[in-house]
Amino acid sequence: MTSTAAGGTTPTGPAERMGLSPGMVVQELGWDNDTDDALRLALEDAIDGDLVDGDYGNVVDAVLLWWRSDDGDLVDGLVDSLTDLVGGGVIWLLTPKIGRPGAVDAADIAEAAPIAGLSQTSAATVSKDWGATRLVAPKTIA
Repeated sequence: MTSTAAGGTTPTGPAERMGLSPGMVVQELGWDNDTDDALRLALEDAIDGDLVDGDYGNVVDAVLLWWRSDDGDLVDGLVDSLTDLVGGGVIWLLTPKIGRPGAVDAADIAEAAPIAGLSQTSAATVSKDWGATRLVAPKTIA
């Protein structure tokens, strides 16, 4: 992190921008040979552990969902990513940046998220070729 003029800190690395920290269990879905290995390693360093896959079988704090325009129905992918996510957990939808092969239109994400029961809260630049969109389940009033 870097210091700001107001005395606070600004997240500098992708893991910090994504709110990932040591001890978190992060599930990775949609991995393929086009994913960003340097980003994956940086995230594993930040959580001080390995990313788990879809066969993990326990709850996870966050899900990294690598998604390309030709991966099928985004709503289905988002719903599937909720399977092991702990209440209050975060889905980071990783998509190729505009102009890259497989780029996903922001309007498609904005349309798919609420259908899957998710709210889009922010976006982060995480690598040269991939962008990340933060999705969460809306808080329910008890």
